[in-house]
Amino acid sequence: MKIPTVAELVANGQQPDILFWVGCAGSFDQRAQKITKAFAQILQKVGLNFAILGKEEMCTGDPVRRAGNEFMFQMMAYQNIQLLNNYGIKKIVTTCPHCFNTLKNEYPVLGGNYEVIHHTTLLQQLIDEGKIKLKEGGIFKGKKITYHDSCYLGRANNIYEAPRKVLEVLDAELVEMKRCKTNGLCCGAGGAQMFKEEEKGTSRINVDRSNEAIATGAGFIAAACPFCNTMMTDGIKLAEKEESVQVLDIAEMVAESMV
Repeated sequence: MKIPTVAELVANGQQPDILFWVGCAGSFDQRAQKITKAFAQILQKVGLNFAILGKEEMCTGDPVRRAGNEFMFQMMAYQNIQLLNNYGIKKIVTTCPHCFNTLKNEYPVLGGNYEVIHHTTLLQQLIDEGKIKLKEGGIFKGKKITYHDSCYLGRANNIYEAPRKVLEVLDAELVEMKRCKTNGLCCGAGGAQMFKEEEKGTSRINVDRSNEAIATGAGFIAAACPFCNTMMTDGIKLAEKEESVQVLDIAEMVAESMV
């Protein structure tokens, strides 16, 4: 795929309308790279003027802050803010709720003020505006889908409806898990848990959460976070349900259903 970097656009005297913040997972994790590609394809199809930072993008610093290294977080944040401000970036979209939360709620204190939106919100806007057109009787028509609320999207930023509205447009049957929305359960990766061994307990959080999803009888688990995607996929593998249950990002579902 040919996606312009902000540096390339600025060198030609142009400016992107929106910066797609890819994030570490979206850049380096093989599974999350597919989500990045799917979302970028959607943006290209609808003709949005967007760009990425490419090699200039650093981690937002979310995991190091959650792990307790405030000094490291501020160093990373200042570097990102300086870069974004130098380029005159006003609007950012990201497929990762961790990046979304950090850029939106934690960067302003350090001098980084941007309009930050999560990709599910942007997808909903594009559908409402009629820019995303979906196939009649797409592959998800009549299928059961359950949606897993990401902590940083749901409880931290109160975004519950946008992802569900996007899924409703797919003509699928949305079935909720017992614990959902404000009462949702973490996938087990947040708070930098993704990068450390879990403490002793009776069961793993991702296994509990995956079992809740399997209990709905849904053939698809829709996620809106690369970390959630990994944890839920691992849970499905452990339950040996890979044949009957698939974990997909909402962007992948929309990309597959577009005309």
